Amino acid sequence: MVRAEAVSRKYGRFLALSGVSFTAGSGEVIGLLGQNGAGKTTLMNVMAGCLAPSEGRVLIAGHDLVRSPFAARRALGYLSEVPPVYPELTVREYLQFCCRIKGVVRADEKRHLDEIIGLTGLMPMQHRLIGQLSKGFRQRTGLAQALCGDPEVLLLDEPTAGFDPAQAVAFRKLIRTLAKGKTIVFSSHLLHEVQEVCDRVLVIHRGRLLVDHDLRQAAQSNRYRVVIQGEPERLLSPIRQLSSVCRVCQENTTAGRTRLVVETKPDETFAKQLFHLLSAMGAPVLELTPLRDTLETLFLQATGGEEGKE
Repeated sequence: MVRAEAVSRKYGRFLALSGVSFTAGSGEVIGLLGQNGAGKTTLMNVMAGCLAPSEGRVLIAGHDLVRSPFAARRALGYLSEVPPVYPELTVREYLQFCCRIKGVVRADEKRHLDEIIGLTGLMPMQHRLIGQLSKGFRQRTGLAQALCGDPEVLLLDEPTAGFDPAQAVAFRKLIRTLAKGKTIVFSSHLLHEVQEVCDRVLVIHRGRLLVDHDLRQAAQSNRYRVVIQGEPERLLSPIRQLSSVCRVCQENTTAGRTRLVVETKPDETFAKQLFHLLSAMGAPVLELTPLRDTLETLFLQATGGEEGKE
């Protein structure tokens, strides 16, 4: 579990983070979004214990990063924006070194290394020097070191940077596999990646947490676009009287087709009630489409559509 409580961070007079608070539970994947300079990397560094907060605190698996740093870091795996690798070592030598500094029991080391190398797709590269690897495989090696010691919490800063499309797809599958027993927070510029992988999204803007949005709830829409064969004078009143309907807005009518946006109560009875009503009226339903705010819409609303600044 990760818990941030009113975390602020100053660089001199510049306030990079201001009162950021959130909780991420076990089995949850959190996507961290923000424009360049919004404070994402600063927040990651504070959560990883690389920077101390100016105010507030961070708990990792129940341990305060400032008061109990060793206990907190034992429960933490961190992949920074630039992977912390040693180019003169082979992949396996480097990961063995990481296992030893993270306290992996020697008797379990080989099994643990084989599992991590297999998970991250590094088996063909395990005896290659890291300095000879492509950027994508160096990134995989950085991800593998974050998994050493089987931490409860993973913090990943732009983890798919340098991945080709196939590697990015494999990464998303790996994250969902790992999430079954871990808390994962990762930052990304790729909205579709966050939408596909994450349970929740946090939007940071100018150092403040503006959005904490549950993507699982977003999948359950309470708004629908409805297109019906028939005239609005005949259709609007009966539809508004359905017990599952909160509001009906008429968009337009063309060639005897009525287009509506219907807001409903949070239950699953609307479609059944609508079809029963319109079947009895002899008015065919031509379209029934759930309307959802996209992640791009939420992001632009939160940031005011401003362009990021370095």
